Formats: sequence, C-alpha cells, structure tokens
Amino acid sequence: MSAPMPETDRAQLASLESEASLIGAMLLDNAAFDRVSDVLRPEHLASDMHREVFVELARQLAAGHSADVVTVFEGLRGRLTLADLTALAQYVPSGANIRRHAALVVESWQARQLAAVSSQVYELAHDSRRPIAERVEQAQAQLARLLDDAPQDDWVSAHEGMLQHTQALQERSDGHAQAWPTGLTDLDEYLDGGLRPGSLVVIGGRPGHGKTSIAMSIGLHMAARYPVALMSMEMPHRDVRDRMTAMLGRVSLSSVLRPQRGQGLDWQRVLDGAQAAQNLNFYVTDQSGLNISQVKAKARNLKRLHGLKVLIVDYIGLMVGLDSRQPRAYQIEEITKGLKALAKELGITVLALAQLNRQIEQRTRRNPMLSDFRDSGSIEQDADIVLGLHREALDKPGMTGEWECYAELSVLKNRQGRTGAVGLFYEGRQVRFTGWEGPPPGKAAVRKDEVGFE
Repeated sequence: MSAPMPETDRAQLASLESEASLIGAMLLDNAAFDRVSDVLRPEHLASDMHREVFVELARQLAAGHSADVVTVFEGLRGRLTLADLTALAQYVPSGANIRRHAALVVESWQARQLAAVSSQVYELAHDSRRPIAERVEQAQAQLARLLDDAPQDDWVSAHEGMLQHTQALQERSDGHAQAWPTGLTDLDEYLDGGLRPGSLVVIGGRPGHGKTSIAMSIGLHMAARYPVALMSMEMPHRDVRDRMTAMLGRVSLSSVLRPQRGQGLDWQRVLDGAQAAQNLNFYVTDQSGLNISQVKAKARNLKRLHGLKVLIVDYIGLMVGLDSRQPRAYQIEEITKGLKALAKELGITVLALAQLNRQIEQRTRRNPMLSDFRDSGSIEQDADIVLGLHREALDKPGMTGEWECYAELSVLKNRQGRTGAVGLFYEGRQVRFTGWEGPPPGKAAVRKDEVGFE
C-alpha cells in the first residue's frame, strides 16, 4: 500500500508566493479577479487562508459589491486578522503577470493531484486480482481527468439542474445547435437535429450493404464543421484514402483502383477532392484488433490534441475483449458498455458499426431487426440509437431501375425519439450515400448513367 504524501512534499508542490500575489492583487484591484476567474477555482489554492479569502472575494463581487481588505475582514467574521489581510495586500504582481501567476497555481494543484493519483496507480499495480489491461485503463482514465481538469463531485440538485437546463432550452429556442447534423436530412428529423454528445449510435448491416460508406458519408459531411475520427480496423489507410478520393472528388472508385482502364482518372476532380480534404477535420487510424482500453486511450489523446466530436468505430466485431478467455458475448458487452462510457466521458458521439447475424439470410424479408445484431444483446441495451441498413436490390438481383440505388436506413431504437425508416440514395460508383428525394421507388426503370453506375 502507498504511504500518505509527507507535508514537506505537499509544500514543495504548492506555489504559495503566486497564490499570495494573486490574492493581494484582487484585494487592491477587483478587476484582477475578472482576469483570472475563468481559470482559477478555490480548490486550486493550497493555503487554507488564501482559499478562504478567495471565496469571500468571489462572494462579494458576485453580489455586485466591491471588495477590499476591510470588507473581506468583515465578511470572514474574525477567521483572519486584519494584519493577515494587510500582509497579503503587499504581494502584488504586475498586471501583465497575473495570468502567469494563475497558471502556476493551477499547475501546482495539478502536480498535487498527480501525486495523489500516483498513490492510486501504485495500488492498482499491486492489485493482481484484476486483469492488467483493466488496471492500466483505469490508471489512464485517472490521468486523463487531470488533463481535462474534470470535477470530482458531479452531484447536482434537481433545482440547480433545472436552472441550468432552462439556459440550454433558451439556447435551443434561440437557434443554437444542440445536435450535430449528419447531412442526411430525413435521418436528422428522426434524431431531432442530428447526433448528440454522450450518445452511442450503432449502424448494423450485412456485408456489402454499405456500413462503412454511410459512416464515412456522415463523417466527411460533419468534418467540415467538427473534428471527426475514424478507427478503421477493417480497411488499411490506403483503402480509406481510395474511398475518400472517390467520395470527395466525385469520381468512380473503379477508376481510382484501375486508373489505366477506360477513359482514365479525372485528375481535376481528384485535385478538387484533395482541396476539399484540406478543410476537413477528419482523422484516421487503421490499427487492427483494438480492445476497449486502447480505443479509449486513442480517443482521449485525439481529444486533447485536436478536439473530437464524433468517433467512428469500424467495426465492433473486429475489437477484442480485455480477456480473450471470456465468451464472445461477454467481450461484446464489455465493448459496448465501454464505448457508451467513452461517449459520456469525452462528450462525443460514438458511431459504431456492427455486423448482423446470418440468420437474417433465412428470412423472406431481410430488413434488419434489433434481434439480428451479432453475438450479444448488449448492443440493443447499451446503444442510444440503433440503425439498420438494407439494400433490397442486393437480395433480389433482378430488381433494376431506381431500386439499384435505393437503400433503407431503419431507426430501430431511438432512446429520445421515434423509430421508422429513412430512404437513402446510394451513389454506387462514388461509394457514398445522400438523401433520397421523393417516395420510395416504384417499378419504372431509369437509365443507369443517370444514377451514377457504369
């Protein structure tokens, strides 16, 4: 077991001079409080006296009053002497250095928190009853919270929560987005605006029906405004870039793969696609066989370096459990619960792809249902939104005309809204999905060159 940190070590990890300078500046000029109040909190201050003075200063200023040595002395009701406060007022940094002193105080607090976490990590290292991967993941989460400066106490009263929520409702009423549009208008209607932070969204489909294509269509659309990441465990970087070239350049994937065939590659469109990619916040990793701890670590790192709103995981079936000896259903449950926890922790949407069971092939009508998801019911349980992708023309090769480019995306589960089906247009040569205009296709055929097929 780890020993408590000695008081001498605690003193070494405190920036008491910077704390005193900040408090002194605030006592003499209340504008100094406004310059650092966005980064400085009471718990950052190591000295009990400094912390008490800071809280009282904040209380008086929040009430609309000015604060100085005398008013703070009166407010603390004898807990500090006037001499103590007068001495603090002698520590006054230059105005240009106030932010730097605040940064030093916060860094010292983080160092103290790091020392405390190190004791917990030491205990985790010696806890041989738990799998090492689980212990490492917990240690990473604790360290990540230090970087994110996450609050340790997240209990919120009903009244406080509703007051905060009325502000969110006002922002929605004013037109400020609370959801991130996917670019598929009809789907966004079902999702009341689009994807939301903290949500786990699962798209299921059989092989070849376009799960990766629809995820990339959504991701590339959103990356024009938000940071999006793709964990491509199935395709290497080269294959992802081939698809991006076809999607962004509006060129045939076939011509990208075999540019010497036919009329060759339209290089102007390829260059246009490369130019479009310059304005996208879209990041790709192709590491295979990740477990949930590795996914979390990669996502936290990207969030810290570049920001992150949407994480696409392609796909759940290629992830591995922390303990390979466990049944596959248990591993999938571990993965889905971990992805949901990650979405909440980072305030992102996790868009995960999943295969469907082969039993669906035995049905006459092969539109996906919740029971079709492979290996575990935890997907149905843990996901906030479950979508099923289906292309009828793949089941019935004789279907021609509009059916060849028609796809249906079923909203099978929607924790915060309604379920139903959305029509999509699959532009086959460019391996991308867009919204379907008008009612589902009838029997009238259309020319293939009108829908982008060779």
